[in-house]
Amino acid sequence: MANLKEVRTRIESVKSTQQITSAMKMVAASKLRKAQNAIIKLRPYASKLHEILQNLSKSIEDSEENAYSEEREPNKILLVIIASNRGLCGAFNTNIIKAANNLLATKYSKQFKAEKLEIFCLGKKISEYYSKERYKIAAINNEIFDALSFENVVPIAENLMKDFADKKYDRIEIIYNQFKNAAVQRLIEEQYLPIVPDTQNDTQQQEVNADYIFEPSKEEILRELIPKSLKTQLYKAILDSYASEQGARMTAMHQATENAKEILKDLKLSYNKARQAAITNEILEIVSGANALNE
Repeated sequence: MANLKEVRTRIESVKSTQQITSAMKMVAASKLRKAQNAIIKLRPYASKLHEILQNLSKSIEDSEENAYSEEREPNKILLVIIASNRGLCGAFNTNIIKAANNLLATKYSKQFKAEKLEIFCLGKKISEYYSKERYKIAAINNEIFDALSFENVVPIAENLMKDFADKKYDRIEIIYNQFKNAAVQRLIEEQYLPIVPDTQNDTQQQEVNADYIFEPSKEEILRELIPKSLKTQLYKAILDSYASEQGARMTAMHQATENAKEILKDLKLSYNKARQAAITNEILEIVSGANALNE
């Protein structure tokens, strides 16, 4: 059995760790509340805008100006992988890396082997992982989470749209965690460009498209609405990922705090047993000494 000093040292160490994890849990909860409110408010707008984008893209797919819907042979691929700058958030980053690697090994194995697949890293944990491996890094942006706003996401979206329009890439996909609740995040692999027309309920969609009245012209709407929708779509993905990160961190720190409580309980029990054993030994020594004197 460990001596009293060792157990006391361990108890103090676990208490210190428990205070840190509890503080981190509260900080994550505060950040989560703000991020959750932001993503909940954005989702209906982004969803409706994306729906209009799909319908609009389908109705004007023959337009020369509809560069963002052009289907090409996927020879050159860009994966935009969104993770976090910090750890201590459970399997959040690990799940993203596994999903991306699975995509490289299956869907885009041909392009990966031909070195025609590049990775855009959003988040320090992703950039650290892929920079050490044999992957082609197109760009790294670790600063976006320091001041996450629509205005700061716009330049990233504009560069992606320009690269696709210039045929630098034939397809751009986004991999991120979609926020469901504090304990649950859903992995999403989403095609960003070219724009994918909505194939569900095709008959209904045709009826909706037939009822569209374009004012101003289709081309003007295309120039204004589609870029705006694509910027909003990327912003939503990053905001979703950020909210998921804070939820994962809060859950992980809560679990760490609870685990620390259990460890403290076991350590205190060990400490009390060791203390009781020490007291018993002292009593035995005293009794033995007294008996020796009486003899």
